[in-house]
Amino acid sequence: MDTTEDIVKTVHCKQTAVTLIGTAHISKKSVELVEEMVRTGDHDCIAVELCRPRYDSLINKTGWKNLDIYRIFREKKATLLLVNLALTAFQKRLAEKFGVEVGMEMQRAIELAREHDVRLELIDRDISTTLHRLLNKVSFWQKLKLFAGLIAGIFVDEEITEDQIEDLKRGDLLHAVVEEFGEKLPAIKEVLIDERDQYMAGQLARIAAADDAPKHIVAMVGAGHLRGMVSEFAAPPGEERMRELEQKPPPRRIGYFIGWAIGVFILSMFYVGYRHSPELGWQLLVTWVVVNGGLSALGAALALAHPGSVLTAFVAAPLTSLNPTIGAGMVVGLVESYLRKPQVRDFESLRDDITHWKMWWKNRVVRVFLVFFFANMGSVFGTYIAGASIVHQLFG
Repeated sequence: MDTTEDIVKTVHCKQTAVTLIGTAHISKKSVELVEEMVRTGDHDCIAVELCRPRYDSLINKTGWKNLDIYRIFREKKATLLLVNLALTAFQKRLAEKFGVEVGMEMQRAIELAREHDVRLELIDRDISTTLHRLLNKVSFWQKLKLFAGLIAGIFVDEEITEDQIEDLKRGDLLHAVVEEFGEKLPAIKEVLIDERDQYMAGQLARIAAADDAPKHIVAMVGAGHLRGMVSEFAAPPGEERMRELEQKPPPRRIGYFIGWAIGVFILSMFYVGYRHSPELGWQLLVTWVVVNGGLSALGAALALAHPGSVLTAFVAAPLTSLNPTIGAGMVVGLVESYLRKPQVRDFESLRDDITHWKMWWKNRVVRVFLVFFFANMGSVFGTYIAGASIVHQLFG
């Protein structure tokens, strides 16, 4: 049985007392605990584990309607949005089991802050920065494993009891889960948990060091951050570290160079084959187009793309695979969004549709990103399979 001491910790920073409340973002009891703690009135500031974009999304339920698909593809943010959709769907699906909204405890804290005219602070790092750092730090296979795990969590109907959710607020159990996660995928744990522990502790330390510092802050954070944040308060990160945590790292140059190297290698294989005999040169070219384009087109077809998008994948993949500045998925996604323009009802139902796996293939907004993802994956596998076949035909 949980006690309040397990999920409520008080630390001191400068002259400010900070009461950290560990919550489960899909828990009814977390909402009740937030109401109980806030209504005591023994505080002059409420802090929540939200950044500005997540705050706006929580408050503005129609925010998805302003989604600019063309801009997302142009700015190469499709992968970020797809991961964000998967994360949102995973939490929302669990929340539906217990009749609560995702982040309801945060929403209730915001409402109570307004009702009681109490200062409200957003202390989490910007979600786009976190996702940028996550995708930059982990390998391609780890990204694939993470996304596959999220999708499985959405699509596999595994029964989870409310007691299991409440158990996540127990420090010892949660610590064990986090440690296990860190052993398997340490880079993901570092970005999603450790860095945000530091950042949120640093944000609270900033607030406590300001001229208008409150005397007592009540901070609502996910239970997964409670233990880490308490330890961070022993020596909160300074401004230099905070600026570092706020940086969006540039794309890895090694991937860029590897992409160009693959392109040069494949073109050189065509040249070697043609010098050996024109027939062999054409055979290698056909292998490249059929395998690379075929697998990308297959991926688009699995996402139930428009026939025009499937054809685009077949044509675009062999070309984009030779140029690392553009991916097949981006081209095919743009074509899909043009041929099957998402309708108003797709945006209006997006928040609900993402929690049901069948709707991922029916909602035109989500399907655009599935087409992007599967066409890209087909092209990636096609590049390596076709490349291996070309080498085998030349030297095998």
